[in-house]
Amino acid sequence: MENIRHFSRWLSRAIEQRDLYTEQHGERVGALAMAVGKACGLSSHDLQMLNLSAALHDVGKIGIPDQVLLKPGKLTEDEYELMKQHTAKGEYIILGCAEYSDDIDAVRQIASAVRHHHEYFNGEGYPDRISGEDIPYLSRIVGIVDSFDAMATRRVYQNQRPVHLIMSELEKEAGSKHDPYILRVFFEILNKGHFPFTPVA
Repeated sequence: MENIRHFSRWLSRAIEQRDLYTEQHGERVGALAMAVGKACGLSSHDLQMLNLSAALHDVGKIGIPDQVLLKPGKLTEDEYELMKQHTAKGEYIILGCAEYSDDIDAVRQIASAVRHHHEYFNGEGYPDRISGEDIPYLSRIVGIVDSFDAMATRRVYQNQRPVHLIMSELEKEAGSKHDPYILRVFFEILNKGHFPFTPVA
């Protein structure tokens, strides 16, 4: 397990050199995902897997061209298709650590969580269009927190949105994009004011 943590730190540094926003986004998603995991009653082992999966969920963006990854505006359809490849690229990068790890099963669990964090509960996500309980539990947690942070932080092309408006948007996606139970747990955490950043009122 210690080897995996070392790899995680190295990969996080690599992400930081490529795109500082992506690295900081991973830190925020990790903090909120851990709060959700604890509230969902995950075991100590699964919490460790969740922490690493959340921190590395966007590591595949290392393999996305700069003109797409760093574009200060909305992506074209073709560019979005390229961006969607980051989930499979992330899985590939993480699986590459397996031969150096003392816990191959853990590496595979993290890689799977990263691959599937953009799957939709109704099966309309990517890359494999799996649905419901077939989506790894860790992926379902990361997917919700990832969506929240993407709307809750300022980007070049997007202003930071108020938390109550984000929650309203996410609520519309319960059962379609997001696991309804995990989303409900997440809302309870937000209502307690647990934020890894300063929210907009």
